[in-house]
Amino acid sequence: MAILSVRTPSSIQLLRSSVSPIFSKPLFQSSSSFSSFIVSAPFARLLKSNSSISRPLVVLARASTGVANPVTDYREDIGEILGDVSIFTASGQPVKFSNLLDQNDGVSAVVLLRHFGCVCCWELATALREAKPRFDAAGVKLVAVGVGTPDKARILATRLPFPMECLYADPERKAYDVLGLYYGLGRTFFNPASKKVFSRFDEIRKAAKNYTIKATPEDRSSVLQQGGTFVFKGNKLLYGRKDEGTGDHPSLDDVLNVCCQSKATVA
Repeated sequence: MAILSVRTPSSIQLLRSSVSPIFSKPLFQSSSSFSSFIVSAPFARLLKSNSSISRPLVVLARASTGVANPVTDYREDIGEILGDVSIFTASGQPVKFSNLLDQNDGVSAVVLLRHFGCVCCWELATALREAKPRFDAAGVKLVAVGVGTPDKARILATRLPFPMECLYADPERKAYDVLGLYYGLGRTFFNPASKKVFSRFDEIRKAAKNYTIKATPEDRSSVLQQGGTFVFKGNKLLYGRKDEGTGDHPSLDDVLNVCCQSKATVA
């Protein structure tokens, strides 16, 4: 059964205000300042007034897999379609998405972040960096893709830090559209799934130690893009999970378990 994910044009008017007080003292001195940062910074400086936001139609269909997971609405050849998408390495070289996946039909864990200036994505990138040795030991290729130009990716990679060889930039959100990831004001700021970020207060504060808003894409509408996590064997999709809202990341333990189960199931 096919489904349609439509991002219709809308006009969003937002008031601009200064967020300099947030950055004139240590980030997140309390949970209230953390909440203010998550909501106020994007509203204040990242979204342009009267911006018209239009995203293309995405048509997806059901996929099958032997591994229990949330993948529900992808066509069987989604990996091949995604493979034709061209994005960039963090160093600025164009690359086909197919080259991000294991070329020997091995298992790849592909995490699509929101944008490079999202503090929740700095927290997720930190978790990915710390978990990478475990993925490596399991023979799983770990890939992170973010919204923004390669220079924005390098800001995150340098300041966090994060391994450049695992980081890719998708400034036009081509892969996000192919995978039908969620997009919009409500998903970004008001989705109930986002409340889980408050349980990770310490992790986010730690990840934000060297954070800079300069990593935010110049295309301000990009801040409304949500991410997702996917597992492939070669170009075959085995697992897919769309983030319901900002900070709605899956447990990396669960993702690694899916990868290991996938390796055993399809071997």
